[in-house]
Amino acid sequence: MLTLVIALLLGLVVLIFSADKFVLGAANVARHYKMSPLLIGMLIIGFGTSAPEILISFMSALDGKPALALGNAYGSNIANIALILGVTALISPIAVHSSIVRKEIPILLGITALSIALIIDFKLSRVDGIILLAAFIVLMIWTVKTSKSSPQDELGQEVNQDLGDSPLPLGKALLFLLGGLIFLLISSRMMVYGAVGIAQIWGLDELVIGLTVVAIGTSLPELASSVTAALKGEPDLALGNVLGSNLFNTLAVVGISASIAEIDISTVVLYRDVSVMVGLSLALFVFAFGFRGQGRINRIEGTLFLSCFVAYTAYLVMVSV
Repeated sequence: MLTLVIALLLGLVVLIFSADKFVLGAANVARHYKMSPLLIGMLIIGFGTSAPEILISFMSALDGKPALALGNAYGSNIANIALILGVTALISPIAVHSSIVRKEIPILLGITALSIALIIDFKLSRVDGIILLAAFIVLMIWTVKTSKSSPQDELGQEVNQDLGDSPLPLGKALLFLLGGLIFLLISSRMMVYGAVGIAQIWGLDELVIGLTVVAIGTSLPELASSVTAALKGEPDLALGNVLGSNLFNTLAVVGISASIAEIDISTVVLYRDVSVMVGLSLALFVFAFGFRGQGRINRIEGTLFLSCFVAYTAYLVMVSV
């Protein structure tokens, strides 16, 4: 038991550290090769902060633990909105300046609707996984085109300012990129090993482990980067991190997992967890889109998000004990 706990906690620490170095290295490599700051913010940072979820779900699917993979993806989406935006808004209210961010919010709702349509029959087949991955490719094409047509967007300016604080030479950036990826792989394997082992010993549902411990752990890189962005007065970057991560989770993470092994969806996932994810996504749309002007997530909305996360997590723990 002690070995499993050490593997889970050590894997979590290494994962947080390696994810930060991976994102930093990837962003600086992209900058060296003249990629626009907006594209770095939408694509590189979004992918980098979702790398833990992608790798853990990939490992879980290979190990024949699809429930853990699905719980990690959906649980991370819930944590990103309720925990990360809740904490970030309490530190500094988020005013949405970026037109790109406003476009991503309805896209997230559309992608969420697509995922519901695919799991309404209580399973995710390999074909469903391919559909999600195809939608992910379309999203990436849209991302590239959008970054070229909106070079002066507020999000791109904030990314450029953020990267300007810590420029890295190419050699060091490549070292961070490759080293971060290697340690992400190692730490992901350790976390899956520890989480599954603890679940089996205590008789806990793998889905609940994925929705709580693993999901919160893999969301910590987004939490760190969003809090840092809020402290620096870069609200669009904080919100962009969450939106990008949720889009990657819903399409790439779930798509990869389903492509490896078909996932049976229990009624509780659809009616409880997906419902919470959809409800939070709709609330984010209402708060941040700005129907009559600039969208804002103030401290009141942040408190509401955080309260929802605490209540949801507490409920999961109570029903699983």
